[in-house]
Amino acid sequence: MANIIAVVWDFDKTLVDGYMQDPIFEEYNVESKEFWKEVNSLPDKYMKEQGVLVNPDTVYLNQFIRYAKNGTFKGLTNKKLFEFGKKLKFYKGIPDIFEKTKKLIEEDSKYKEYDIKVEHYIVSTGMTQVIKGSSVMPYVEHVWGCELIEGEDKDGAPCISEIGYTIDNTSKTRALFEINKGVHSGDSREGVNANTKIPEEFRRVHFINMVYVADGPSDIPAFSVLNKNGGATFAIYPKGDLRALSQVEQMRVEGRINMYAEADYSEGTMAYMWICNKITEFADRIRKEERDKIAKYAGSQGPKHLVD
Repeated sequence: MANIIAVVWDFDKTLVDGYMQDPIFEEYNVESKEFWKEVNSLPDKYMKEQGVLVNPDTVYLNQFIRYAKNGTFKGLTNKKLFEFGKKLKFYKGIPDIFEKTKKLIEEDSKYKEYDIKVEHYIVSTGMTQVIKGSSVMPYVEHVWGCELIEGEDKDGAPCISEIGYTIDNTSKTRALFEINKGVHSGDSREGVNANTKIPEEFRRVHFINMVYVADGPSDIPAFSVLNKNGGATFAIYPKGDLRALSQVEQMRVEGRINMYAEADYSEGTMAYMWICNKITEFADRIRKEERDKIAKYAGSQGPKHLVD
């Protein structure tokens, strides 16, 4: 039975007010605007100087490694990244909405009969360890993000030194297929990955039961997958940011998202109500489909004795 509803979240500027790296810059007295300005110049720099194409979504990781190795980010290890997760500034209503949306369905008797559940996933181009150290993790099934390998800095002290795994804005779609097929879930099937051929009816989380929440154009590939497969798409913009509002409104007009709202997930806000309403809508449909299946078989007549 396809009884799982998945809410899939972007992280920076969707759940976090800003970037997850902000506490790191603050700790080491690094000007964030200058750091990102330098990062944004790297794709053109490497193309002009070396004719090398780099991924603009993840090239920032090289800069973090460079700063860690040269001592600017002294002692920046995976353990320290995890600790920075505790310092993140989340939008209002986070992580409460994670817990409340689970209870919304799982504590309602009409859904309990069919064991309908809500699961939360995070898919981010940010650093996995920072996310794992944050307050949302008790409610999250799995995180897709960037992983870093440790080595040594110029003085021989431990620090992040290599890129282990990356997620960019295009490969976020792979994460959606892994959720769809049950990869990394608590009851995931051994040997199953994003490329495993599984008939739709046997997949763990149907796309039509997914909600994707993100902040803008960089998530269009993921929005597109869900829009084409009957899922729900929702965008967030920061309070008072007219430019961001215009951007998500344009996405709505173009049919790239279903709806958008100000980044506040407190109970009673547009974001909270829309997400809860969509989850309930999905749960009602799942319940009806299961009831219809049972009614179909219950209404059929079994074999009878023949009477002469």
